[in-house]
Amino acid sequence: MSNCAIVGINWGDEGKGRMVDLITQDYDVVIRYQGGGNAGHTVVNEFGKFALHLLPSGIFRSGVVNILGNGVALDCESLWTEMEDVRSKGVAITPESLKISDRASLLLPWHRDLDGLEEARLKDKKYGSTKQGIAPFYSDKYQKKTVMAGELLYPEHLEAHLRDLLEWKNLTLTKVYGAKPYTMVELMDWMADFGEKIKPFICDTGAFLQQASAEGKKILFEAQLGSLRDLDYGIYPYTTSSNAIAAYAPVGSGAPWVKIDDAVGVVKAYSSCVGEGPFTCEWFGEEAERLREAGGEYGAKTGRPRRVGPIDLVATRYGVSVQGATAIALTKLDVLSYMDKIPVCAHYTLDGKQTDAFPFPALLAEAKPVMEFMDGWNCDISGARKWEDLPPAAQRYVEMVEQAIGCHIRYVSVGPERDSIVIR
Repeated sequence: MSNCAIVGINWGDEGKGRMVDLITQDYDVVIRYQGGGNAGHTVVNEFGKFALHLLPSGIFRSGVVNILGNGVALDCESLWTEMEDVRSKGVAITPESLKISDRASLLLPWHRDLDGLEEARLKDKKYGSTKQGIAPFYSDKYQKKTVMAGELLYPEHLEAHLRDLLEWKNLTLTKVYGAKPYTMVELMDWMADFGEKIKPFICDTGAFLQQASAEGKKILFEAQLGSLRDLDYGIYPYTTSSNAIAAYAPVGSGAPWVKIDDAVGVVKAYSSCVGEGPFTCEWFGEEAERLREAGGEYGAKTGRPRRVGPIDLVATRYGVSVQGATAIALTKLDVLSYMDKIPVCAHYTLDGKQTDAFPFPALLAEAKPVMEFMDGWNCDISGARKWEDLPPAAQRYVEMVEQAIGCHIRYVSVGPERDSIVIR
C-alpha cells in the first residue's frame, strides 16, 4: 500500500483517530504533521479508550514508528502527561517507537497564557479557542521567535535564546495585557522538568524518513482538525492556526520529498463542530440534544458539548475538493439508527438563490440550509461487518452521500471499536 494521509473533511472531530488506529496495521511509520495539544483523537482498542492530543494514533501498534513532525506545536508538558497516561495502560513508548523532530518548535507556558488573555479581550467576538496556546505559538513561529526542540540538546545555546525571547515576550504580557511577566528561573525550571523528559525522543527525523523512504517503508500521515478549520481554506478567522490539508503533510512531517498517493478523508454521517463560527446546518434544542447524546458529542480535549446537525453535503463536497481526497471513511453511521427520517443538508440558499457552492467565509453566516429527507433503518447496525449486513436504507444513505460528494466511500464505521468497520 502506498503513502497515505488521513485527513478531516469538515470541522474536525470526524473520527480520524479511529481510522488511523485501524489503518496503521498496513504502515510502518505514522506522522502527526501539524497542530498541537488542541487535538482530540479518540481511539478504542484492546488497551482501552484514549483521547490522544499530541501522540500519533499509531502508538498502540507494535513495530510502528510514530513521529511528531516539524509542523507540530510541541507542548512538552502536555505530551509527557499524555505519554504517562498511555504507558499506564500497558502501552510501551520508547525512543524507537516515538521520535520527535529536532525542528519542531516548543509551545511554552506563555503561549497558553496569551491564548486565554486574548480570548478574554475579544469577549463576545472570541474565536472559540481551546486555550492550548496554538494561535500565539504559530504567530511566534512565523515571527521566528520560538525555541526548536533540538535546542534542548544544546543547553548553553538554549539559555541564551530563551533570555532573548523572555525580554520580548514580557513586553507583550505586561504592556498589552497587564499580565504577570515570566522569569528566567521559571522558564529554566520548566525546561529542566518537561524538556529533559522528552529529550531522549528528539532526533533528526528528516534523516530517519530519508532512510525509511529508501527502504520502501510505508508512511501514514495523521492530520488534526479538518478542511473547514484549515488556516487558508477554512472558515477564516474561525480556523486553527495551521494547515490541516493533505498537501501540507510532507512539509510538516519532515519529508517534503514524499509523494502522497492516497488521501482518505474522514466524514461523519452527520455534522458536528466544536468552537465558534458559522455552522449552516446546526440544530438547536431537543433535536440537537438527542443527536448529541446518541453520538457522545463532547469535545475530547475540552469536554464541551459539540454543536451538531445533519450531514452538510455542500460543506463536505468542498472539503473533499480541498483535501484532494481519493477515498472516504464515513464514521458513526450507527448513531443515526434512532431516526425514522434522516435529514440531509443538500443545498444552501444565499441571497435568495439556491447554491451548491460553499460560500466565501464573509458570506457564510448568511447561508441557509435546504433540507431533504431519507428513510431511516430503525435497527441496530453496530454488528455489521460486510456491506450486505447493512439494511437497504442504510446502504441507500451511504450511496447517496457518495454520489453527492463525488468520492468513493471505502470505509463505513458502525462503532468506535477497531473492528466495527465495513470495507467496501
